[in-house]
Amino acid sequence: MFIIGNFLIAIAKVLDIALSIYMWLIIIRALISWVNPDPYNPIVRFLISVTEPVLYPIRKRLPLLGGIDFSPIVAILAIIFIQTFLVQSLMQLGMSLR
Repeated sequence: MFIIGNFLIAIAKVLDIALSIYMWLIIIRALISWVNPDPYNPIVRFLISVTEPVLYPIRKRLPLLGGIDFSPIVAILAIIFIQTFLVQSLMQLGMSLR
């Protein structure tokens, strides 16, 4: 059973790192949006193509309050929730199977 436990711990760690990287990508995109970036810049295009699949559905459901886009904040809160709930649960489950 320790192999399954180690596997779950590894999945939890990789998921935690991936979610942290994605959270930083969302933060960078939000910061870049304040300065009116060049839409043809490859870095800006990458950030938009990576984060838009998550931000667009949130943006559709949230009303614009004073012209401010709150979708990055909601996405970051969702990532923190997933890291706290799912990643920690996988980690504890893996530890109990060791």
